[in-house]
Amino acid sequence: LIKRVFAVAMNPKVEWPLIAEQPTTTGDLYSKVVVILVAIGPVCTAINSAVFGHSIPFTDVTVRPSMGAIMGSMIISYVLTLIGVFVMAFIIQKLAPTFQSVPDFTQALKLVTWSYAPVWVAGVLNLVPFLGALTLIVGLYGIYLAYVGLPFVMKTPKEKAVPYLIVVIVVSIIVWIVIGTISAAVVGVGAWTASGGMSG
Repeated sequence: LIKRVFAVAMNPKVEWPLIAEQPTTTGDLYSKVVVILVAIGPVCTAINSAVFGHSIPFTDVTVRPSMGAIMGSMIISYVLTLIGVFVMAFIIQKLAPTFQSVPDFTQALKLVTWSYAPVWVAGVLNLVPFLGALTLIVGLYGIYLAYVGLPFVMKTPKEKAVPYLIVVIVVSIIVWIVIGTISAAVVGVGAWTASGGMSG
C-alpha cells in the first residue's frame, strides 16, 4: 500500500494508467486503502493533543482536552472523512458527463483515493506541533495528482481537465470545511482537564 502511495506521488504519469485499468470494487478500495490511510491523520492528531495539548494563540496558555474529547474528535474526524471521500467520488461521478468524462463511481473513487493518499500519509506530521501545517503543501501536490489522473481514470479530454479539476477543487474545499467545522465543534464542547480546564 505504501509503495503504491509513493509510486503515485513520485511517478504519477506511469502509475495512473495502471490504477485506471486495475480491476477493483468500491468495497476493496475502502477496506484495503481508504479506511487505513484516513486513520493516520486523526490518530496522530489525537496523540499530539494528549501529549502537547492545544496552545491558545498569543498567550502562554495550553489547553488540555479530556481523553473523552480527544477520542470523540478522532472518531468524528475519521468517520466524517470516510463519508467525505464517498461524497466527493459521488459528485465527481455525477459531474463527469458535463466534462465529457466517464461517469463511473469506482473510477471516481480511485481518483479521490489516490490523489489524497499522500495527504493522508502526511498526516503523520500531526504528531509534532506545527508540522501538521506542512500537509497543506502536500495537499497542493494532491491537486496536481488529480489533474494528471483525470484523463486516465475518468477518460477526461485534455481540454476539459482544467475546468473539471477546478470544480472538483471547489467541491473538495466545501466538503472539508464542513468536516473541519464539525470536528472542531466536538473538541470545543469537550471537557477540559487540569486546574479548572487549563494548564499554563
